[in-house]
Amino acid sequence: MWHQDWLGNLYVLLRQQLAGRNAGRLFIAPFDVVLDAENTVQPDLIFVAAANVGIIEKRAIFGAPDLLVELLSPSSIRRDRHDKKNLYSRFGAKEYWIGDPENNSMEILALRGGRYQRHCMATERGKLASKVLPGLELDLAAVLRVC
Repeated sequence: MWHQDWLGNLYVLLRQQLAGRNAGRLFIAPFDVVLDAENTVQPDLIFVAAANVGIIEKRAIFGAPDLLVELLSPSSIRRDRHDKKNLYSRFGAKEYWIGDPENNSMEILALRGGRYQRHCMATERGKLASKVLPGLELDLAAVLRVC
């Protein structure tokens, strides 16, 4: 249930902040991202900047989105924190957000020199800012709020 709460809240908050900005397109899982012939993923949230919308097709996104979000679950920690992190950086996704319900935290990793480095992190409450979406500020407490 936490996954649905976090994902729904995060999607709504991002949609609200993106409204009227023509910044790009935001997608919620399930939606395929085809990185190459051997690597297709379904991140929890996907953002493709307006300059890159050409990678969006009806059935999938073909190429690296600008921003990807994964919410950890006990069965996905290794895959999300290591395998997908390495995969997303290799294909050039500019930002990777990892939500951790066990610790009520979220971190934003920014691609620098082909590797992800922590841009910011919040636990329980605090503001998160995106490099991909300038001016976007997200209050983690709003993401964690149960409706």
